[in-house]
Amino acid sequence: MTSFVLPHEVHGDGAHKVFAVHGWFADRSAYAAVVPDLDRTSFSYALVDLRGYGEARDATGSYTTAEAAVDLVELADRLGWERFSVIGHSMGAAVAQRLLAVAPHRLRRIAGVSPVPASGMPLAGEEAALFADAAHRAGNRRTIIDVTTGGRRPAAWLDRMVDRSLERIDAKALRAWLDSWAGDDFSADVVGSEVPALAVAGALDPALSPDVMRQTWMSWYPRARLAVLPCAGHYAMDEVPLELVRTVEDFLRADETDAAHGGGRGGPA
Repeated sequence: MTSFVLPHEVHGDGAHKVFAVHGWFADRSAYAAVVPDLDRTSFSYALVDLRGYGEARDATGSYTTAEAAVDLVELADRLGWERFSVIGHSMGAAVAQRLLAVAPHRLRRIAGVSPVPASGMPLAGEEAALFADAAHRAGNRRTIIDVTTGGRRPAAWLDRMVDRSLERIDAKALRAWLDSWAGDDFSADVVGSEVPALAVAGALDPALSPDVMRQTWMSWYPRARLAVLPCAGHYAMDEVPLELVRTVEDFLRADETDAAHGGGRGGPA
């Protein structure tokens, strides 16, 4: 793994530093719908492009969650962020969980939005082919996005999501990332972590459902919390942006409350 500065943009100047990491089908523009309503006084948000995405589309690397975690720590050093929280969407949440092993002493909190578990998501048969071929088939991408949002979203939105992915993601990198987030099981390295961890699950998401979160995230992390968004699928940033901002920022603010009371364990929703 070679040193690399992740392209990024920072919103806000608050004392609580937060990285926002995108998922498999989008670069940092995945967070565009929530950016206008972030609390920029309490938080400083750094939205990043992982290798193969956005401004880092041509960047080489192994395209793994382990590599991305190291990239985030190096960016934190460059920004002068000694401690920080991480929000990760889907694949990006696997990156956040990698940090529980790579730099747990630097993490304040992690929040996963439809988070891929640290155990990965083993794919087989037609499902494996659907995802693998999405690297070069736009129709596969559209099907995946449609299914994981409950088949309820407008055709124009599905088309826009696919077009964005085609424009901003290197196809070879997309395929390589799949092997990491779906195939790598690093749960043994992170189970029992005391870092507060929020899982945000969309009730309409059949792949990373609230039940999956209860079986993984909630059973692994002693200070885990689960928030279920009834009207969201896999892309809560687009589907219910205001509800997502409120849910995640309330969780991040609890960092100060926990510190004042000597910590505490959050229960499942």
